[in-house]
Amino acid sequence: MRFLGNILWLILGGLFLALGWAVIGIVLCITIIGIPLGLQAFKMAQLTLTPFGKQVDYAGGFGSLLLNIIWIVVAGLWMAIGYVLAGLANCITIIGIPFGIQSFKMAKLALMPFGAVIR
Repeated sequence: MRFLGNILWLILGGLFLALGWAVIGIVLCITIIGIPLGLQAFKMAQLTLTPFGKQVDYAGGFGSLLLNIIWIVVAGLWMAIGYVLAGLANCITIIGIPFGIQSFKMAKLALMPFGAVIR
């Protein structure tokens, strides 16, 4: 089921979203200051490419908390709202519910990416 879900996800736009995140990550990594943000964009690209069957675990200390607070203020809140709205739109139909659940998983990662590990 994971394989089929990931294939459908890629066909229905997941590939373009992952490529977009990868491009954003590359652009952010051009400057030294942007490297931590670029690494988080690569993390989003990894989860966006094949979200079915992956789990996001959160571990981190004070540094991750501080960076997540800055991230939420700068971009994370708006990204998470976008993913939640996409998840709600997907959950309108029974067929879209699994895709909505994956969008909710990505919303949580978009809100607090620092200290998160994707398995």
